Amino acid sequence: MALYSYRAINDQGKTGKGMQDAANVVDLELRLKRGGLDLIDAKEYRGKVGLRRGKIKRPELITFFFNLEQLTRAGVPLLESLADLRDTMNDPHFREIIANLVESIEGGQKLSQAMEQHPDAYDKIFISLVHAGEESGSDRLPEIFLHITESLKWQDEMASHTKTIMLYPAFVGSVVLAITFFLMIYLVPQLVGFIKDMGQEIPIQTRILLATSAFFVDYWYALIALPIILLIAVKLIIASSPEMQFKFDNLKLNLWVTGPILRKIILARFANTFAIMYGSGISILACIANSRDVVNNYAIAKSLEDVMHEIEAGKNLTQSFQHTGMFPPLVIRMLQVGEATGSLDKALLNVSYFYDRDVKDSINKIQAMIEPAMTIILGALLGWVMLSVLSPIYDIIGKVQF
Repeated sequence: MALYSYRAINDQGKTGKGMQDAANVVDLELRLKRGGLDLIDAKEYRGKVGLRRGKIKRPELITFFFNLEQLTRAGVPLLESLADLRDTMNDPHFREIIANLVESIEGGQKLSQAMEQHPDAYDKIFISLVHAGEESGSDRLPEIFLHITESLKWQDEMASHTKTIMLYPAFVGSVVLAITFFLMIYLVPQLVGFIKDMGQEIPIQTRILLATSAFFVDYWYALIALPIILLIAVKLIIASSPEMQFKFDNLKLNLWVTGPILRKIILARFANTFAIMYGSGISILACIANSRDVVNNYAIAKSLEDVMHEIEAGKNLTQSFQHTGMFPPLVIRMLQVGEATGSLDKALLNVSYFYDRDVKDSINKIQAMIEPAMTIILGALLGWVMLSVLSPIYDIIGKVQF
């Protein structure tokens, strides 16, 4: 099959562009017709296939699985449900993927097999869950789709927490730096002539202020470029080897303030994913193997790999997690309870719930601390500038004889 770049028009008369795999132009026209599009023109794409498309966004996936769960639960056949979704999706790329799912299922494949052909939309965890639902009977598929929808919503919320913990301090720091640059490059130089014309001995704090301002004025480009160069250098060093990536990810888990919160976010993500997969009938080793893909941290992924080796060597789940030293007592205790009661999925969902709530509380506390901290820093900066400027003036006033 070849890849074609095409222009097509929909039922509302809106023209759009896209790309689609097809055997030939006639096949392309039939595929687009199934997706509610009429072909205008097309040509075979000669560029690099790997660069043509990005991953499907999480909100699109939430909409897809939510609607699929509702339709199949209402008794609509899977093929008809997918056909309805194909006609209603706004993203042209995702619409093409759903059209390919329909064609693959019509060709005799199961849904999980059809999903495997589109890693840019469906990751291994979704495919494993759908496969488990198919193996246990098609009547379980709505429940699986519901699990995936809830998991995606939860991941979206966790991603929002992660962005908050990273972006809010960065924004506050940028504001402080911007004000510092304004003071040192614009305001203080305006006062230099006034201070020097007083003819008095300049106090030490004023000399430090003037020297700092002169440094900012002379080397402002270096002060701006240095953080960017350091960031690029750090990224290159991290990407140079898995060992450096491991050390960096481990450092992130141990940073003051943000490290514990990030660890809780990752462990909550792991516990939630593990619980959903285990509750769907997937084996423990497969749950751990697939969970490594969602933690997005080399240090914890390495610990999960060690857990798999220990289980394969004959140790039980709790012992294997405990020996890594990476997982806190709460996780170990809930694993132990889950093993003893046979409700491992419920125990891990409790872990996820606890960490989710704890993360929200911690982020709120950090935000409450950052605002007064910024006020103190800005107040100290302005106080230093004012003291350095006013100090010579007070010295002159003190020497005036009345």
